[in-house]
Amino acid sequence: MKKMLPGIGVFGTDPVVKILVPYLQAKGFRVEAIWSLTLHDAESAAKDLSIPFHTNKVDDLLMRKDVELVLILCPPNLHSQIAVKALGIGKHVMCDRPSGLSQCEALKMVLAQQYYPSLIGILNHSLRFHPGFIQMKRNVEKYVGQPTLCQCRIEMGPILGNHFNWMCDDVMGGGNVTLFGSHLIDLITYLTGQKAIRVHGVTKTLTQSTPFINGNTRRIASPDFSVIQMEMDGGMLVSLHLTNHLPKGHFTQEVLIIGSKGYLRAENGSIKGLLYNNNSNKDVGLEKENLLFEDTDPDTDLLLVDRNARNAIGNAVSSPLLPPIYMTGLLKLLSSLREAFNTPNGKEWKRESSVGLLGSGFEDGLYIQAVIEAIKRSSKECQWAKVSIITEEPDPNPVLTAAVRTSTISM
Repeated sequence: MKKMLPGIGVFGTDPVVKILVPYLQAKGFRVEAIWSLTLHDAESAAKDLSIPFHTNKVDDLLMRKDVELVLILCPPNLHSQIAVKALGIGKHVMCDRPSGLSQCEALKMVLAQQYYPSLIGILNHSLRFHPGFIQMKRNVEKYVGQPTLCQCRIEMGPILGNHFNWMCDDVMGGGNVTLFGSHLIDLITYLTGQKAIRVHGVTKTLTQSTPFINGNTRRIASPDFSVIQMEMDGGMLVSLHLTNHLPKGHFTQEVLIIGSKGYLRAENGSIKGLLYNNNSNKDVGLEKENLLFEDTDPDTDLLLVDRNARNAIGNAVSSPLLPPIYMTGLLKLLSSLREAFNTPNGKEWKRESSVGLLGSGFEDGLYIQAVIEAIKRSSKECQWAKVSIITEEPDPNPVLTAAVRTSTISM
């Protein structure tokens, strides 16, 4: 029997989509449909990317029988709604971060995934799939031992475009904490197995207007400078530093994990490790870092994207939301989806594949959302905040519920 990959439906028409769709098509996936907020954008993207069906109605895409896997790459306010609907009608889901705008939305995705455990529900926390960070995780026990300190730093240029959109407002999911801090929060748990129990955050919007986005009613409110401290449940302390004030196109990410044996350090995608010399009488101070992974070799997936991801006038498509190491990780994630569906009918998936073993699920997304909410609360109240993960949706009208309960008791 000929093996068939699942048909894909894509929600969104941002530059990231115009990078990924040609890659998916080159890998043998059938991209059957695309959705956008406006019919014009959907039609234009479908024409440029050779996609047979386009729409601006969510249900029209989800109800197509030739769509078995849904990629949600649209504004965050729609993530939970689309993911829950897709799982409910038997579609596999890969969703961009964040998993909704609140823990309530993230919890709905978790419950939907638990109700349909045979379906894939994965978030785009792509650093888990980067070869460098896979190598880093393998070496934590050898080079770090018991982790005691983790320091992360991201320095990059502005990520906002020329038009006011959801990325300009933290309430709508914008800002460096949600868009890049979420990746680091997930990566730290992936590497060490520890989760945050309380946080202290300072998030500021230092650039409130640009030559293209200005005025009294439309001002930027998403943080572009953030300093975050976290206490983890295993005793490790974490420090995150995020800034968007370097020249456009610049991106540097460093992750340092220090422990009882030594440390591991990631500079973008290159990984180095050092073991402390505990012999006080010999070679003191002569320890040398070992290069464990060098992110310089040409990646065939990246070459494939560079060759195919072109816009209508032939220029290469790029996105500030997808720096090189995130691009590499995301392409590896999509390749792992291909591996997961390498079955005779193309609809069932192998749980022992990389997606099942490495992927960040919706429960991880709920935890990350809880941490982000605690960071925002901490920054607003200028004090440490506890990370509290909800297990059930809060009552939308507690006053009415209390009244009903009282009347029932009185009867």
